Amino acid sequence: MVRDNEYAIKVAKINDEFRSTAQGVTVTKGVMEMEALPQLLSTVKNFSNFTSDNDPYGEHDFGSINWLGTKVFWKIDYYDESLTYGEDPLSSRCRRILTVMLAIEY
Repeated sequence: MVRDNEYAIKVAKINDEFRSTAQGVTVTKGVMEMEALPQLLSTVKNFSNFTSDNDPYGEHDFGSINWLGTKVFWKIDYYDESLTYGEDPLSSRCRRILTVMLAIEY
């Protein structure tokens, strides 16, 4: 599928809305053990520092944060309704999962 700028803008808008709700969030064991976890998750919810380096497709599906001296990534993945296979991010059947992980866990 050829993705254009209009497609990326639509996906980014949906991803930003999804992330801001903090629903569908999964955190790894390493993140669970971090200090100030609620504040970290709030930072992920409100992340807006997208650049061509961390968001090359303009879809706002990935972010990198330096949290209390530790590099933390967050990533939105797309699944079908059974959470089995990838799905087009604009499909009404798409289910998003937001994973917050330590960079070393990636």
